[in-house]
Amino acid sequence: MRVVDVEGLAGHLEGLAASEPEGPRVVVSGNHATPWPLLAAFDRAVERYRLFVLNAQPGVPDRDGVVLETPFVGAGMRRSPRLRYLPSRLSLVPRLFGATVPPDVVLLHTTAPRDGQVSLGVEVNVLPAAVEAVRARGGLVVAQLNPAMPWTSGDAVLSTDLVDLGVEVDQPLSAGHAVPPDDDALAIGARVAALVGDGATLQTGIGAVPDATLHALTQRRGLRVWTETFSDGVLGLERAGALDPEHPVVASFLFGSDELYAWAHDNPRLTMLRTERTNAPALIAQQPAMTSINSALQVDLFAQANASRINARIYSGFGGQTDFIVGAMHSPGGQAVIALRSWHPRANCSTVVALVDEPVTSFQHSSIISEQGRAQIWGADQCEQARQIIEQVAHPDVRDELREEARALGLT
Repeated sequence: MRVVDVEGLAGHLEGLAASEPEGPRVVVSGNHATPWPLLAAFDRAVERYRLFVLNAQPGVPDRDGVVLETPFVGAGMRRSPRLRYLPSRLSLVPRLFGATVPPDVVLLHTTAPRDGQVSLGVEVNVLPAAVEAVRARGGLVVAQLNPAMPWTSGDAVLSTDLVDLGVEVDQPLSAGHAVPPDDDALAIGARVAALVGDGATLQTGIGAVPDATLHALTQRRGLRVWTETFSDGVLGLERAGALDPEHPVVASFLFGSDELYAWAHDNPRLTMLRTERTNAPALIAQQPAMTSINSALQVDLFAQANASRINARIYSGFGGQTDFIVGAMHSPGGQAVIALRSWHPRANCSTVVALVDEPVTSFQHSSIISEQGRAQIWGADQCEQARQIIEQVAHPDVRDELREEARALGLT
């Protein structure tokens, strides 16, 4: 690895060419670990290129000459006319780099070097696969070397031999602070937590409902965590003694407070794995009492969930929801829960509809839970499923209408 400054980096990028008319493809650390100075330097130096970022945050280049590519749409790409959405389960995204989406450049956000290695810190995800693919093609790997990045172990650790150029940038990480959950989130979290026994393995996301669920689990013991991502709620379980001390917290990326990052740094309790491992349904199924907790934009009376689209426009993507639902349902004692509010506060409409008219993200869950109650899905016939969804999950204001629509659909 050769260390250069940002200005020196520009000289290595100018003239970067690719056989494709849209220019080279650059894969960049996503979520909340984007190396902004490197991306800005790349954008200044390269006129036309394809930008691949998972869950891109506001501020990514969005201009003529830039094609935005992603299998999971973040706020930074969501409404762009230049967006090219690539439908894929998250577990399969790494395969794209060796097939239809080969990278020419990879921009990483890592720790400062240590003994000939760097760590990807809080964002491992699909990046090891991207590095392998670009090295196989003779492309370029550039790392933002940031001493503020926590050193994490597992698949996060890369040899500096795999990095062509390093740019030293000392800047704080983007940090998040949990918002106190409202009454609906607390009610949903309590109902989800009631399904989780001692010794279960958890997969959950980031947000008010996951935080409320984890807060309600602090009295459990022997819990394990095998998840795609987590935030401060898992730290709360650790400090409450709820987690099994013999098993590390396993994840692929994380986002939270500075306190969480300090906990993650050099912590043997945390193992960061690449997406192909955290999201492999076969590995998920091996976790005891695997409990997958996900959300959705809509559910219907056939227990189908739409978590991806609004009015046919892509909102996010599959993410890891399908990976974890399949894995959890095959785990001994496992279950897959969809947790959502019965009424969408922004759209001012019911989240329970008769039949979703968007592409379905997932189905065949164990339970669907709202602040109204819980519908037991798996093991019930379709009419019983519909009845429980109406009576236990839907908002009272729409239940009569849903009953009429259920009759029309033959669900009575």
